[in-house]
Amino acid sequence: MAFEKTIPLNEFITLQRGFDLPQDKRVMGDIPVVASTGVVGYHNEEKVLAPGVVIGRSGSIGGGQYITTNFWPLNTTLWVKDFKGHHPRFVYYLLRSIDFSQFNVGSGVPTLNRNHLSGILVADTSYSYEKEASDIIGILDDKIKLNKELNHTLEQISQTLFKSWFVDFDPVIDNALDAGNPIPEALQSRAELRQKIRNSADFKPLPADIRALFPAEFEETELGWMPKGWITTSFNDLIELIGGGTPKTSVEEFWNGDIPWFSVVDAPSESDVYVLTTEKKITIEGLNNSSAKLLRKGTTIISARGTVGKCAMVAVPMAMNQSCYGVIGKNNIS
Repeated sequence: MAFEKTIPLNEFITLQRGFDLPQDKRVMGDIPVVASTGVVGYHNEEKVLAPGVVIGRSGSIGGGQYITTNFWPLNTTLWVKDFKGHHPRFVYYLLRSIDFSQFNVGSGVPTLNRNHLSGILVADTSYSYEKEASDIIGILDDKIKLNKELNHTLEQISQTLFKSWFVDFDPVIDNALDAGNPIPEALQSRAELRQKIRNSADFKPLPADIRALFPAEFEETELGWMPKGWITTSFNDLIELIGGGTPKTSVEEFWNGDIPWFSVVDAPSESDVYVLTTEKKITIEGLNNSSAKLLRKGTTIISARGTVGKCAMVAVPMAMNQSCYGVIGKNNIS
């Protein structure tokens, strides 16, 4: 859809810098404290009435958060002080569509100067159009949110299954109990707990074809009691670690290309697994003139510095910085 008129962003809305609120000044309450990366705590007093829209000003810039309750925006954010008659949720979608990285003025920490944003030209849309568009996009947003919640539930189920099968060895204990095979003394307490679960009214045994994949006995190894027939090996024999790198930030030709460049700020939320895009992108020249490597789809990324242990799976080929490791399986191990 073409729009006949565009206006500067500062005529469309008014952005205001957030407020200081040191940790030791916060009083426990139900008012969300919003930073550039999201809600970071709660306080007993609000600064802004809902609905509100916030973007990152320092640390993590741009993005966008739509806040449906009264809140306290921190000084690492810019919040919409005046919507000037525009639909708040439409403003949220609009700000999310803007690439604010081009307005970064921070030499080390990414930073936005709101005065530099004033001249961004945006379509001068009507409230009725904005509401209709927001309602349509909102339906998709709600569906995405529901899918993320479902993904989170499935992730929890998969983690529970993994622990049950490969840490607690529940299928092996089940098979051993049914076959009348002895349970090692070291696993007796686990077997007794498992038997109580098996005796409960709502217990559902694993399908026979799944249980058939597991042995019915244990054997002692240098690592302790293991399911009989399972082998032990070094983790290094199973996976390959890949290091990352950062192209020189002083060379313009290395940046703003088409190759996603992952850093910890791009780690997906707990309800997500895959990373599709990144805050910064590099060029093929940047890739070839740095220690960064192109990771193939399906690679697991683990953050190793700063926020340690954040994980993501690569959904599209991308590079990453040196604060992360890429993990891929050897010999067709996924």
